[in-house]
Amino acid sequence: MFTRRALLIIAFTSTAALCFTLGVFHARNTDARDRATYDAKLDAIRAEVRGALGTHPEAVPAGTIGRTDARSNDGEPSGAAARARMVTQIKQELQKEMGLTPVKLMRDRGSSFVELYATDNVGKTNYGTAGYLGHGYFVTVKHGVVALKGDDERQTSRRIVSIKIVYEGNEIPAKLVDAGDADVEVHSGDWAIIRTRDLDLPALRVDMTFPYAFADPIYRLGNDYSKGIILATGYVGQRTSNGLVTCLTDGHPGVSGGGVLDQSGDLVGIPIGRMQGDYRFSFILPMRAEMLRKVPSFDQVDPHVVTSDPQ
Repeated sequence: MFTRRALLIIAFTSTAALCFTLGVFHARNTDARDRATYDAKLDAIRAEVRGALGTHPEAVPAGTIGRTDARSNDGEPSGAAARARMVTQIKQELQKEMGLTPVKLMRDRGSSFVELYATDNVGKTNYGTAGYLGHGYFVTVKHGVVALKGDDERQTSRRIVSIKIVYEGNEIPAKLVDAGDADVEVHSGDWAIIRTRDLDLPALRVDMTFPYAFADPIYRLGNDYSKGIILATGYVGQRTSNGLVTCLTDGHPGVSGGGVLDQSGDLVGIPIGRMQGDYRFSFILPMRAEMLRKVPSFDQVDPHVVTSDPQ
């Protein structure tokens, strides 16, 4: 009995070992066939690539890793300057395609705007913003420097007696040079040009061709709550029947007369008001040639694209 049981165990073990061995052998054969098939396909792909590149012995694929000693197609070394230009170009393209905020550029543009304060004959002072155009000229809103209808019940006798801007911590007197035909706020003629002595400020570039396409990114700089020039971002909404453009950006008190800039940092409009009860729904007055008719530095320039002296 014992011998018969031992024989059965030995037979079972031998059969299991044989099956395992056969399985391993079959797996190795299958793996070898798969590898041979893969190698054949890889050889075919290599042959196809070589054929596409031509028969020249130097025409072989190369990695895309950069090298500091690489040379451009014209034989000139592409060193740090070339890489810097490439990086700048890539950033500009990404910024344009993705609507990224050019923070440093917009902060630099902030130095072209000043706080504006206007006092009337009854002692009331309003605050706003003005953008520098060069040679002492600033663009702002008319309602910031002229008493318009609807201000208060004293409208018949109210007038502005003092206009000042803040420059390097000091108040500089300004005078009204030109203004639009607005008699109320949030109007297509709600613009004005004021002048001070010539100041050491970077002049803004003006672009009158900005399309104001729906959802275009824009950047607003203004004397937000009289706390200094503050940057805010936003998006274009729609054009209105009275020549304005709506936008989604902060319209806090004090930003009227400031700047609406495109991604290149060019002045394309000025914020002039907001929807009652909604500080995020603002109105923009697009820049146009009429607004610069009395600014000497713009006299002889194409009225469709106006650019001030380079910064």
